[in-house]
Amino acid sequence: MSKEGKIVFCTGGGCTAKLGAGALSRILEKLPRGARDPSLLVGYDSQDDAAVYRITDDIALVQTVDFFPPMVDDPYTFGQIAAANALSDVYAMGGEVKTALNLVCFPESMDLNILGEILRGGAKKVAEAGGSLAGGHSIADTSVKYGLSVTGLVDPKKMYTNDSGRPGDKLILTKALGVGLICTANRVGEAAPEDMAGAIASMTTLNKNAAEISRKYTVHAATDVTGFSFLGHLHEMMGGKLSCIIDARMVPVLPGAEKAADDFLYTAAGQRNRNHTGPYVTFENVPFAMEEVLFDPQTSGGLLLAVLPEEANALEAELQAAGLPAKIVGEIIPKTEQEITVKY
Repeated sequence: MSKEGKIVFCTGGGCTAKLGAGALSRILEKLPRGARDPSLLVGYDSQDDAAVYRITDDIALVQTVDFFPPMVDDPYTFGQIAAANALSDVYAMGGEVKTALNLVCFPESMDLNILGEILRGGAKKVAEAGGSLAGGHSIADTSVKYGLSVTGLVDPKKMYTNDSGRPGDKLILTKALGVGLICTANRVGEAAPEDMAGAIASMTTLNKNAAEISRKYTVHAATDVTGFSFLGHLHEMMGGKLSCIIDARMVPVLPGAEKAADDFLYTAAGQRNRNHTGPYVTFENVPFAMEEVLFDPQTSGGLLLAVLPEEANALEAELQAAGLPAKIVGEIIPKTEQEITVKY
């Protein structure tokens, strides 16, 4: 724990605080479009992880923003998690982090040492990413929120998008699922300390190493698994034109997550995910707890990569050799009536 104190009113946060995917889609589809700039390679209409804007034939900006309320009591840890989560979107596009701006909402009545610890945690992760913290913006608010606006660079010819997978591609997940369930259990005193420590270790791990390793291989599509859950982001990857089969037994799961689900310690965000994505999913003999894990909102989750099948085993092995719990979890197939089939 931080020496400076705790965020004592922590009542749940992280990516569980996201608006539901269905509600957000209804809002975005009503926004005026205007003339399309041909240099805007990826915009908000694509449901991708970040915007990409071409500067030259070889250089494009990757821009993203992410912030949320705390999901842990320790402010330094919260700062690290929030920063790692925001930085991840650049990695999901195949880019490299260059600059970051702090986004802060903070009560004037609260000890400023707590804010200092949050910012220190965020700065640590920006530095670890190889980026430069270039400034930020703060407002007085009734509750704490923190995150980053991040700018990266990518070669437009090598960037990842989330819906460009191909039939036959193997799907590789680089982090274990279940942080939402474990944080919920922890909030009510039902999580084992070692399980919460495992969730924190996962959330504070940058996707930098996984992204750098993935660039050695033929990756056709990528996303990071965050608030809309593994299945929600997988649905976005299918893009209405592909289907996939998932082997739930191969999906890495954090210790304690399935127990939390069996104890009904799941989140409202998880249920929103089920309501939105459930119609696109068929479960075959999958235990209820595992279903909940697959709908669980992740904070600073791993990358989900669609990889050339001939290279998938080698990529999985290199990710594992780097200490990541990466697993081949499924395969993309041509579009069928059922978009996502999860087997057990």
